[in-house]
Amino acid sequence: MSPETIEAIKPYLNFFHPLMMWVLFGLTLYAAYLGSQSRKVRYVTGDEKKELIKGKFTIKHHQIGSIILALMVLGTIGGMAVTYINNGKLFVGPHLLVGLGMTGTIAVAASLVPYMQRGNETARLTHISLNVVLVGLFGWQAFSGMQILQRILANAFGIVF
Repeated sequence: MSPETIEAIKPYLNFFHPLMMWVLFGLTLYAAYLGSQSRKVRYVTGDEKKELIKGKFTIKHHQIGSIILALMVLGTIGGMAVTYINNGKLFVGPHLLVGLGMTGTIAVAASLVPYMQRGNETARLTHISLNVVLVGLFGWQAFSGMQILQRILANAFGIVF
C-alpha cells in the first residue's frame, strides 16, 4: 500500500474499531442470553426441557462464542494497529489495558469449554464468572471508547460534543 493511500484512509480507520466493538458488544450480550438458556436446559425437566432443546441454545452459544473470540482478538489488534498508524505510538492507559485484559479473559473463558463438556462444574462456574466480568468490562470499554472517539472527532474535524 502506498503512503498516499495510507494517508487517504487514515481518518476513516478511526471508525472501524469502535463500530466493530459495538457490534461485538451486542453479540456478547446475545451470547450471554444463549448461555443462560443453555444452562437452563440442564436444570429443567419435562415439556419445558423439550421446548428449550428445540432452540439449540448450546450450539448457537458455541458458534457465537467462537465468532466473538475471533473478533475480540482481531478487534484488539486492529484498534492498536490503527492507533499506531495514526499516531506513531500507543497510548498506554485504561482503555488499552482493559482491552488487553478482556482479550486474555475471553481466551481463558473459551479454554474452559472442553472441561465443561466433560461435566466439570468448577470450569462451568469459572467460565460464567469470567464472562460476567467480561460483559461488565465491555460496557465500560464501550463508553470510554466513545470518549476517545469524541476527542478524535474534535481534533480531526472540529466536531465538539
